[in-house]
Amino acid sequence: MDENETRTPEFNRRDFLKGGSTATLMTMLGGVELFAQTKEDSEIDLEDRGPKVKVAVIGLGTRGREILNTLARWPKAEIVAVCDTYPASVRRSASIAPGAVQTEDYRAILNNRDILAVVVATPTHQHKEIVLAALKAGKHVYCEAPLAHTIEDASAIALAAKAAPQLVFQPGLHLRSELNRRELITTFRSGALGQPVMARAQRHKKQSWRASSPKPEREQELNWRLDKMISLGLIGEVVSHQMDQARWFFNQLPVAVSGFGTIALWKDGREVADTVRAVLEFPEGLSMTCDATLANSFDGEYEVYFGSDSAVLLRQGDIWLFKEVDSRLLGWEVYFPKEKFRDETGIVLKVGASKSVPLTEKEIQKDRLKKDPLYCALDAFLRNAQDVETAREEFVQEVGDDDPKALVEHLATKVKRRATPGWLEGFQAAVTAIKANEAVLTGRRIILDPQWYQLG
Repeated sequence: MDENETRTPEFNRRDFLKGGSTATLMTMLGGVELFAQTKEDSEIDLEDRGPKVKVAVIGLGTRGREILNTLARWPKAEIVAVCDTYPASVRRSASIAPGAVQTEDYRAILNNRDILAVVVATPTHQHKEIVLAALKAGKHVYCEAPLAHTIEDASAIALAAKAAPQLVFQPGLHLRSELNRRELITTFRSGALGQPVMARAQRHKKQSWRASSPKPEREQELNWRLDKMISLGLIGEVVSHQMDQARWFFNQLPVAVSGFGTIALWKDGREVADTVRAVLEFPEGLSMTCDATLANSFDGEYEVYFGSDSAVLLRQGDIWLFKEVDSRLLGWEVYFPKEKFRDETGIVLKVGASKSVPLTEKEIQKDRLKKDPLYCALDAFLRNAQDVETAREEFVQEVGDDDPKALVEHLATKVKRRATPGWLEGFQAAVTAIKANEAVLTGRRIILDPQWYQLG
């Protein structure tokens, strides 16, 4: 496990069913907030002061612009440079980051010693070259997920990040950073679901994924997601985030994946399916069914985790727990509000949900940010990068810069990094995404070799 990831003990299925630790259960039965806030995970300060973190964004497509908009809301981020190979995309970013240097060559960013961190938001197949160069240049790197479109490229990225422990490397598995989801792990591992049975995820959004341009070469670049040679398709580029959540929640690697895909609506010559379904299998009978379509938007995006005692629904930053009538009373339920959801009544699970005091406007703003997984992910990344850099500068001033091993030991001792996914989680999520897409393309069941998830 990467040093950035949450330091929770590994739970096997037997531990899971036994109901977690005594301390966890006593905390819950004592009426303390189930989603107790820790300074490490829940500190979102809208009035941060002090030096800003100089950051650059490489790749200014739809996701890159979303990242720019998110960074613009973070008080301590200073967007000093933006990069894209297409000049119009660079110019379009001027209104979001008016003071940023604009460039079409990412190497100009890596050569700028003032830039502390970079966010790589290019198409998936372009990640490897840029990330490897950024790490070599000594930059902290946030790389959008999936890491790569091949296992070989994903492995190269992960190994380079592993070999640079003095730097912060964070894959864009942003759902892992949403505070409500992070605290939901407590619920899972306390046995609140009873015996885990299965999970279901969906992503429905009507959009073609096709963009037009008067220049054929530019149109080909824009539509990289429709090229099956470099794209992981709908299941790999989008649903992979939800599949990664199942691995995180179940605390197990998948053992097999089956898939199916078809072009149901957008019959425009594309080769990548616009409607897909996959089943991700885990040990001891656990499974997640995933379906996604670009043909219809009904019911949007959500995940449900089913257990013998209850089910948990995650939708748009909100979480509900629905208990079975014969499930045991854990004690903490009475402290959380209940809401009607369709024909069911669910217990609302979120950070601070048990508080009965009305929220102030500042608290309401913070609550919105806690529901924004991208904001939470970038917040943790930049804070970690800043803390590591501060500790590194202190070390160099006191000891010098000719002992890399001592520097790594110093950083490991002095810096308590905020819990985030790291190179191993990013690599394993990429392997699952790549194989799930292969299953969709071939329409067959693929046994997932455990060796595929190991790094040399």
